[in-house]
Amino acid sequence: MTRRRQLVFAAVGALAVLFVAVDLALLVLPPELWLLDGVIGAFWETLRESPALVMTFVLWQLVLLYTIPVSFWSYLFVFYLWKHYRPTRRGDDEVSVEWTPDAVQVRVLTIDNESVVQETVDSLPDTLSDVVVVAEADIHVDGAEVVVVPESFTCEFAQFKGRAIEYARIHHPTDKEYVLYLDEDTRVPSFDGIPSNADIVQFRERPVRTGGILPYLAEIHRIGFNIEQRAFPYLRVPFYAWGGGIAIRRSLEDRITWDTDTIVEDSVFAWRAVLDEDATFEVVDTFFENQAPPSIRAMVGQRRRWLTGTRSKSRLLPWDYRILYHFRDIGWAVSVFGPVFWVTSALTYVGVETIPLTVLVLPEVYVALSLVLLAHVYLWSLLGLLYYRERPHIWLGLLALTPFVVLLHSAGALYGILSPARQFAVTEKVSNTVEDAAETVLELTPLADDDATDRRDD
Repeated sequence: MTRRRQLVFAAVGALAVLFVAVDLALLVLPPELWLLDGVIGAFWETLRESPALVMTFVLWQLVLLYTIPVSFWSYLFVFYLWKHYRPTRRGDDEVSVEWTPDAVQVRVLTIDNESVVQETVDSLPDTLSDVVVVAEADIHVDGAEVVVVPESFTCEFAQFKGRAIEYARIHHPTDKEYVLYLDEDTRVPSFDGIPSNADIVQFRERPVRTGGILPYLAEIHRIGFNIEQRAFPYLRVPFYAWGGGIAIRRSLEDRITWDTDTIVEDSVFAWRAVLDEDATFEVVDTFFENQAPPSIRAMVGQRRRWLTGTRSKSRLLPWDYRILYHFRDIGWAVSVFGPVFWVTSALTYVGVETIPLTVLVLPEVYVALSLVLLAHVYLWSLLGLLYYRERPHIWLGLLALTPFVVLLHSAGALYGILSPARQFAVTEKVSNTVEDAAETVLELTPLADDDATDRRDD
């Protein structure tokens, strides 16, 4: 990472730490311990005696907590645009090596969802001929070799999906240059090869509707936010990876292995690879389709597992990334309360005062800042809609419901912070021959002691 980006990370981290320190001091320390005893003491007494001021104080905290991750997203977005669209300078271009499909083995991961996997394999383009299905049960899939993970196979650390991938790596090796991992519901519309020579090549996702309209709208919103992925190759560590469409160089996989105790093996593998092996990471603008969660409940559980898994392994990250990651998680979680301060600010802006913001210092700044944050939220919805090019009623629905969609999208994050996931769950995917989607929950022993320690440290 360049010196400039190190300074950006350090500045954001320092502001975040200072913000927390001041808040804790205001809430914990008695007024007489402050040097500005008169000013701070008067403020503290007023805060305790005025419920309205307490509410505005809380709203300020929510706005500031949300401002930190939104500011960093804006930095990544602008940085990507600058790197991507700036005029080419001499020496900037690097030769991009495209690996043809015959250099790729596809591995489709499933438990036992034979019908969905069959549809996935059937939808693969003819260019992908080496297809392996890694399953937990003996299933039959035409057009692919099925590798069944025996119950007797154990790893030192890995469980569930990571254990299955590790079994395939050890007992079903390949001489292909890359292994392309797909989820059981991933559809690959076309595949001409890997347009990169990076060690890890991240394809992008395009969730399709399978159930309720609200989870689908939340996925469109999320994909708009996820444009930040395009800046990840310029960072020292990518913030996350999507295992439903990721190509990994076979030699790197053999050095790193999947033997890690985690429920987000894709992101953790990418972190270990770039930090321990100095692996290269690239995000390409090739989109694979996958299924949106079929219900709000499934979506909340999915987001909860995402946040729990990454937070439990955040100790792998450098300290500056760790600080940013935690504030990103907190900002995501407090988005649940976003509609409160957005509506309050909007009403105040037009002259309808629901909460007496005028008693707060710089109420104009608060209103302006909260509306700027709301503009970012709508920007993410617009980016998602521009990418999807959906029908007019979907546009109208998402734009009208964006604050509510953000609340639903963030509920799982708040749930994960307050109550980390203790179970590994797989959202059952919808087949053309199956009408309803259900959620299968696997029994999971408590996370390992080191993960429990990580959560306490968080």
